Amino acid sequence: MSESENLAPVADIPAALEALLFVSAEPAPPAQLAAALNISAAAVEEGLASLDSELRTRGLRLQRHGGRVQLTTAPELAGLVERFLGLEATSRLSRAALETLSIIAYQQPVTRPAVDAVRGVSSDGVMKSLLGKGLIQEIGRAEGPGRPILYGTTPDFLQHFGLNSLGELPPLNLAGTPAENGHDELLKG
Repeated sequence: MSESENLAPVADIPAALEALLFVSAEPAPPAQLAAALNISAAAVEEGLASLDSELRTRGLRLQRHGGRVQLTTAPELAGLVERFLGLEATSRLSRAALETLSIIAYQQPVTRPAVDAVRGVSSDGVMKSLLGKGLIQEIGRAEGPGRPILYGTTPDFLQHFGLNSLGELPPLNLAGTPAENGHDELLKG
């Protein structure tokens, strides 16, 4: 008899998913959750949707990034958690950092030269700072001359801005400035 056959059937899939995500050190792919619970990927997605709904009334949230999911603290409680843990207040991002981060968030995967082309100035120092803060990461290399590094956002980016997924980014309207597009909340950082 295999180990998975010895498992009792999961009666409360959302609770089981919450337990697995709680103990997971890293964001987990839904396929791994399905394998651990010996259920289908569709059942995992249904369970995650139900868990997400339940968590909206509590201090935790589900966060999705790069095909993975994790439990995070509700963004509206960040100040309380920081105070409780004695952490420094979240650092403010400069205008250049916010501009660069916005370009990466909306165009990822993107190269530094592509970011420079949009900004009209070198983004080298700003991108090093964003990498150091864990808000962006190297996610591969582009095909082409020199095989430049491709950058994308991280789960810490989502946490910093109180987003559950990249799908919650405000719609991009290239006709105006970010403030005119209603991106004030995103740019406040």
